[in-house]
Amino acid sequence: MSVRCGLLAILTIGPAYGFQLHGELGSRTGGRRHVNVGQIYATLDRLLKQGAIESAGATPDGLPLYRNTALGRSEALAWLHDTDSASGEEWNDLVDRVLIASSLPHSDARDIIASYRDRWRSGIDSGAVGRDSDPQSGTGQDRLAVRAQHALACAALSWLDEADARLGDGPADAFRHGLSTARPRRGRRPAAAPV
Repeated sequence: MSVRCGLLAILTIGPAYGFQLHGELGSRTGGRRHVNVGQIYATLDRLLKQGAIESAGATPDGLPLYRNTALGRSEALAWLHDTDSASGEEWNDLVDRVLIASSLPHSDARDIIASYRDRWRSGIDSGAVGRDSDPQSGTGQDRLAVRAQHALACAALSWLDEADARLGDGPADAFRHGLSTARPRRGRRPAAAPV
């Protein structure tokens, strides 16, 4: 998961400050993502320069708030619904996207799950993930890697089925929530104006 996309997805809920986004990223990924708070602020600075977010004022105690621009919102929604990943990141991206999407008040994580199911099933059905690979082709490592990809596809489908069932079991908003209102003891304060 890119920190950039995770922050943009969280900001689709509404304005937030840096340290708040740090906590939200950790809680919305079930504790799977531990990002240095400095990386959060560096990412926010880049997003500001690139026009994906903008200032949304400040909290009553002076912490700068950020919100998505139309560009940032569009990028966040595209990332949530994308099923492509860099090689080796397929599992982490799948889990992070579903976890974050399931927590957003406006997102339908079950649609995202359906898209991922289609992706993983088509890979298995086409043989692209090694179900029908020739046991004599390639090196031993090649054959093991193909079988590992097949096992990953089966695990992904199993987890997606479980996630879909859990999301469908309870009230529609059982997983969804807004931004936390708990105030951290820290946060980046605006720089003092020069005298």
